[in-house]
Amino acid sequence: MSYIISLDKLKEELDSNMDNIVIVDVRFELTNPDAGRKMYLESHLPGAVYLDLNRDLAGKVAKHGGNHPLPDINTFAAKMGNIGIDQETKVVIYDQENDMFAARLWWLLHYMGHENVYILEGGYKGWINEGYEVTNKIPSLEKKQFEPQIRVDETVNMEEVRQKMEQKTAVLIDSRAKERYLGLEEPLYSKAGHIPGAKNFFWKDVINEDGMWKNEKELREHFSTLPKDGEIIVSCGSGVSACPNVLALKSLGYKNVKLYPGSFSDWISYDENDIELDEN
Repeated sequence: MSYIISLDKLKEELDSNMDNIVIVDVRFELTNPDAGRKMYLESHLPGAVYLDLNRDLAGKVAKHGGNHPLPDINTFAAKMGNIGIDQETKVVIYDQENDMFAARLWWLLHYMGHENVYILEGGYKGWINEGYEVTNKIPSLEKKQFEPQIRVDETVNMEEVRQKMEQKTAVLIDSRAKERYLGLEEPLYSKAGHIPGAKNFFWKDVINEDGMWKNEKELREHFSTLPKDGEIIVSCGSGVSACPNVLALKSLGYKNVKLYPGSFSDWISYDENDIELDEN
């Protein structure tokens, strides 16, 4: 199943005044948290609303739970309703290009039971490159009631990760760049390395050199070492860049794919947890 919508397809739907579609702009920069909102206010796709990674797609940071813990379910559901999304709404999400923040919102909506969510291929940059219209007009959307239907088996916590890795009952993948996975560099956290036993699958490797999502054949080859029927836990630094890997695996029909929302930033918040620095 494809969770990607093409630029042409979205343009066609907008031109036909398709009802019950909400477009969400999630452009963001980890090192400059206000940049995405500023870009949105300058120009965005017609009808698009803005959601912020820190304010809308994550909860309050605490001692444990990682740097981008999952938002409170009821608060998130209310925000979705406020921007015109219910379980029947078609949602199209875009990033600056094919980045990780769109996949984070895709995953959150998927986790809360939404079946009709897509990421815009090529993002804002692709839209601009096609010469399509942008605007700085802030849309007014009709409020709806979003009723979350949580997929309770889609996440794991730290204790479950530790147990499953000790018992070797799941495969854990780390979606960060290899340099961070190996602990050669760590720009964000106080400790470097990875969760013991994790295998490195850099999230950007689901994207081609031309910046587009890899096709089914390419993705199958990329993930060929992962068991199709086994449990796969996907992690990263804080549960954001893991999401493109979750999306890609689910698009290939992997059924037992779970996100570790806290990921490495949660793992290292427990002093007793070990860290590895070499490749598995």
